[in-house]
Amino acid sequence: MSYAGASALQTAVYQHLSASPALQALVGTAIHDAAPPGPISGTYVSLGPEEVRDASDQSGPGARHDFTVVVVSDAAGFHLAKEVAGVVSDLLVGADLPLTRGRLVALWFLRARARRVENATARRIDLTFRARVEL
Repeated sequence: MSYAGASALQTAVYQHLSASPALQALVGTAIHDAAPPGPISGTYVSLGPEEVRDASDQSGPGARHDFTVVVVSDAAGFHLAKEVAGVVSDLLVGADLPLTRGRLVALWFLRARARRVENATARRIDLTFRARVEL
């Protein structure tokens, strides 16, 4: 097992999301590698937690990365947050992302959780994806 591909995967996901005109139309440049500090303002996307497990096989070392992309919005209702989450999902599911280290074998959607946060003044959707990376 190796965690060596984690940084390359995170960079590729961030760059792919940041380069999307469809996502930019909804959130502008509010695509972050970490949640912005301070109170929630507007709608943004940020990369969230990751859990990695060994996925080595006869062909060599590899890892299974379960990572979260977070959509947060202070817009009333869940509509905008769900629109953004849908675009993120469309962009990542099955994407062939070039990695600077290792090779992305597959990328798929696992689950989503939508909820109210900040005393119900904001909406948050956690999208969890799974990536299989060979090193």
